[in-house]
Amino acid sequence: MSMFSIFNISGSAVSAQSQRLNVVASNLANVDAVAGPDGNAYKARQVVFQTVPMGTDGSAGVQVKAISEDNTPGRRIHDPSHPLADAEGYVTHSNVSAVDEMVNMISASRSYQNNVEVMNTAKTLLLKTLQMGQ
Repeated sequence: MSMFSIFNISGSAVSAQSQRLNVVASNLANVDAVAGPDGNAYKARQVVFQTVPMGTDGSAGVQVKAISEDNTPGRRIHDPSHPLADAEGYVTHSNVSAVDEMVNMISASRSYQNNVEVMNTAKTLLLKTLQMGQ
């Protein structure tokens, strides 16, 4: 494995974590959403990662395999005066947990930062190696 493949691996991880952060932001934006006109409330989404094994060209890394929806039922709150209440007087909210999403955001942010640090360290090591030859 070449030292340059470290940049491909960490770069793919940075890209994947960036997508994860976008999904978390979307989830957090809809944490208090109620069922829309179609009767369906927003469902939390999660990023599913997949490793990319080492190829003959030296490429490896991680990629986003899918973005899946959490099918857990949303919170139902009894509020018969709400315009979106169903026949029983319940309003269905999204199934997003703000606490879980904040933990997910911190984890994705740290993973992103760690991969950037890996690339910076690899760059420094390559520069030091080039300086040794002078």
